[in-house]
Amino acid sequence: MTLSTTTTTTSTTLVAKPRVASIDIMRGIVMVIMALDHTRDFYHADVALFDPTDLTKTNPILFFTRFITHFCAPTFVFLSGVSAYISRQRKSPKELSLFLFTRGLWLVVLEFTVVRFGLVFNLYYDFVIFQVIWVIGASMMVLSVLTYLPQKFILALGLVLIFGHNLLDLVRLKPDDPGHFWWAILQQGGFFPTASGTVVLAAYPLIPWLGIMLAGYGIGYIYDRNFDSENRKKILRIAGVIALLIFIVLRATNAYGDPTSWSSQKNPVFTFMSFINVTKYPVSLLYTLVTLGPVLILLPWMERLRIGSLEPLRIIGRVPLFYYILHFFLIHITSVCIYLIDNGLTWSDLDFHFSKGFGGIPPGAGYTLVWVYVAWISIVIALYPVCRWYYHYKSHRGHWWLGYV
Repeated sequence: MTLSTTTTTTSTTLVAKPRVASIDIMRGIVMVIMALDHTRDFYHADVALFDPTDLTKTNPILFFTRFITHFCAPTFVFLSGVSAYISRQRKSPKELSLFLFTRGLWLVVLEFTVVRFGLVFNLYYDFVIFQVIWVIGASMMVLSVLTYLPQKFILALGLVLIFGHNLLDLVRLKPDDPGHFWWAILQQGGFFPTASGTVVLAAYPLIPWLGIMLAGYGIGYIYDRNFDSENRKKILRIAGVIALLIFIVLRATNAYGDPTSWSSQKNPVFTFMSFINVTKYPVSLLYTLVTLGPVLILLPWMERLRIGSLEPLRIIGRVPLFYYILHFFLIHITSVCIYLIDNGLTWSDLDFHFSKGFGGIPPGAGYTLVWVYVAWISIVIALYPVCRWYYHYKSHRGHWWLGYV
C-alpha cells in the first residue's frame, strides 16, 4: 500500500486506495477549514470582544463561521486514531508502540515551543495553552501502551470515555485546591494562574479527546486490506446516523452531554443556533456527536469520488503537521505586518505580553468578517505550493525523521 498506487489523474477514484486517499482528503478539508478559525483569531476586529457563539451578540454568518470549524479538531483526532491502526499493517506491535510514544512526545514538545511561539510571538511564557497538538501527542503516548490490548477493548474504552466523561464534570476543583493543575489538563479545562504568574489555558483536556482517538483506533479495523469495502461504508454510515440520532435526542431533552442547555430564541434561525451551540472548551459529548456524526457519513461517500480537483486537499492531508505549523506563522506574521502598516507603527511599538493583547495585536484591532475570508483564502493558496513541495520531498525520501513532521 504505497503512495504510488494513488495517481492524480481524473480517472483514478478514491476507492483505489480508500484507506489512504479518502482519509487524507477528509483530513485536508478540515485542515483548510481550521485555518479559517485561526485567521479569524488574528484578523477579526471583534475576536477579543465577544464569543462568536454568544447568541446575545453574534449574528448567523459569524456564528456559522465559527461552528463549521468545530468539525476540525474531532475529525483530526479521530482520524489520527484510525491512521495509527492502519500503520499496524506495516509495523510490528513493538515498532508501532515505540513510534506512537516518540511521536506523541515530540508533538507535546512542539506544542509548548514552536507552536506556542507561532501563536504568541514571545518567549516570556506568561501564557501557555494546551491545544490540539498537545492532546494528540498525549493521546498517542497513552495509546502506545494500550496497543498491546485487544482492539475491541480499546474501542469500548474510547466509547466509555466519550459517553461518560461528562459525569466527571461533577468534580470541580479551584486553582488553590490540591491537584487542580492535573485535573484541569485531564478533564476540567479552563483558565488558571500559576504560582510563577503564568496564565494557563487548558483548552483541550486529555480524557475526552483520548476517548475520540481510541474510538478512531478501535474502528480502524474496517480499513484493513482485506475488509470488504461495502461493509466498511455501511458501518461508517450507520455509526454516523446513530451519533446524530443520539445527539438529537439528548439535546432535545437537555438531559445529558453538555453543560449548556438550548432554548427558544427570537426567531427560528437563532433557535436552531441555540440547539447546535454545544460546548468545545472542554469538549462535551454532544459536541463530539454533532461533529463526528456527519464526518462518519461523509467518509464512505468520499471513497466514490474522483481525486481530480481534490488533489490539493489530499496533499495537505498528507502533511498536516507541516501545514499546521506553517499556517500559524503565516497568519500571525501577515496580520501583524498589516496592523503595523495600517497604523503607521514599527515593530518596536508592539507589546507581545499576553496581558496587552494577543500576539502583539491589541483588543479591537482588525477587520470585518469579509476581510477575514479574503485573508483565509489567500493564506491557504499561499501555503499549498510549499505543502506540495514538502509532500513530494517526503514521498521520495526515506529519512526516519520525516515520519515525525
